[in-house]
Amino acid sequence: MADRRKARASAHGIFPHEELDRRLRAAAEDLDTYESTARALITELDEKELDLEISDPDLRRKERAPFPKPRSIEDQFRAEVDSILVHDREEEADLARRIEFARWRLETALQAEGIDPEELERGGHRPPSRGVHETCVYPERVCRRWMELHAMRKEMVERNLYLALINVERYAHTRIGRMDLIQEGSSALFRAVDGFDWRRGLLFRTYAVHWLNQAFRSHLYNFGNTVRLPVYLQKAMKHVHNAVERLGDPKATIEQIAEEADLREHIVESALGATRSTTSIDAALGSDGDGPKLQDLIGLDQEVHDPYSPSMEDFSLQDGVDMALDRLSERERLVVTKRFGLEGEKEHTLAEIAAELGVSLERVRQIQVRSMAKMATPKLRKAIDPFLMQ
Repeated sequence: MADRRKARASAHGIFPHEELDRRLRAAAEDLDTYESTARALITELDEKELDLEISDPDLRRKERAPFPKPRSIEDQFRAEVDSILVHDREEEADLARRIEFARWRLETALQAEGIDPEELERGGHRPPSRGVHETCVYPERVCRRWMELHAMRKEMVERNLYLALINVERYAHTRIGRMDLIQEGSSALFRAVDGFDWRRGLLFRTYAVHWLNQAFRSHLYNFGNTVRLPVYLQKAMKHVHNAVERLGDPKATIEQIAEEADLREHIVESALGATRSTTSIDAALGSDGDGPKLQDLIGLDQEVHDPYSPSMEDFSLQDGVDMALDRLSERERLVVTKRFGLEGEKEHTLAEIAAELGVSLERVRQIQVRSMAKMATPKLRKAIDPFLMQ
């Protein structure tokens, strides 16, 4: 069976990048008809059984002088990234159109084979390598289209890895290792590729930096060995500390401290527990104390509601979600609520939402990515933090 698939593989022709770019550039002159023109080209290539050209990674690298050994893994990685040629604006737009075209072509293949597009994501299978006939568990047509898309996404990420190295410097004073952050940055670049829309005329790096900083902050927030404390608890800790000093008794009871500080006992208890192992978000990071503040790195808004007011106690998780949804346009809100089963909706697949809106799967996916980026703000995090802390 594998031999037969290999024989069929050798019979496939290749549609070169230059010709694909020429056709897509011409189609892009009229954005209203662009998608229909591109999908007609997909039909043409499928009928002729032509594969898209996958560029040789060595061709996008420049020669570099050998480095003396031994070197750290980070130094080796930086040298590798430095050797990768960066796109100019036109080359970047060409690759972005190719990626979108490859994604549409994969969707067409999945539909023809009766496979749910989301099965690729949740199935746990890795994209196939060049040895499609040996590594892919799906029908050959799907495997080829998946391989083409992944190769192009990977090229866009590799061409922009330098962004991860540049932006990680803001977080150099934290306890997280650089390589851990760079790895998070690489994953964020893939997400940025999936959400990038070349029609807006932006450079990819302008769009990707948002995803990189969000990934770095999220990783620092979750794994930085730093306890994120609500501002009200930080204030309570200060009042408790001052009360203990006034009492002159480090072993004062919770009741005594609560009375002296004019706080409720459960607030005092929480403050004492938090005091045992915390890092202030106002403290400068780094061994010399001259690094950036944690609150600056994770983008926290210092203007918060008074925690001692009843309104804070009445705030619900649903309020936080509603606040985030209010940031979205009507169409974005519809996609998010249906996709994730919010506001009484059942969960819908991308295909179901696309059919309801009368747009492509790709368009729905882009709306979802953009909407999630809008919702993932420091204000939302601040609002829902009390419901996430264990």
